[in-house]
Amino acid sequence: MIMVRSTERSRARWETLSDEQRGAFGEAHWALSADLRRSGVLVSSAGLGDPADARAVTVRDGRTAVSDGPFAEAKEYLAGFYLVEVPGLEDALAVAARVPDAAFEDVIVQPVYVP
Repeated sequence: MIMVRSTERSRARWETLSDEQRGAFGEAHWALSADLRRSGVLVSSAGLGDPADARAVTVRDGRTAVSDGPFAEAKEYLAGFYLVEVPGLEDALAVAARVPDAAFEDVIVQPVYVP
């Protein structure tokens, strides 16, 4: 899984982009997804909604509790992901290098274990 994070640094960079640059950035994500789909390695990809719309669910002593986001202590959050099925780590790293966000923020590559 290739995880795209939103951090203070990436949000500051986003604020410097023109509307045209922001549009091109989004188009680059669509193009990458399409290319990965055509090549047969894309399992799934998505951008995630605003953390303010997130909910935290816990179960304690058989009781479910739900609390609202955003979570004030979070300075960064998962903004999106690409789930790819590739032969090895080097292939995943090569895909991660193509994610538009990698130009100004780390994207994280982490294996997914399927039972």
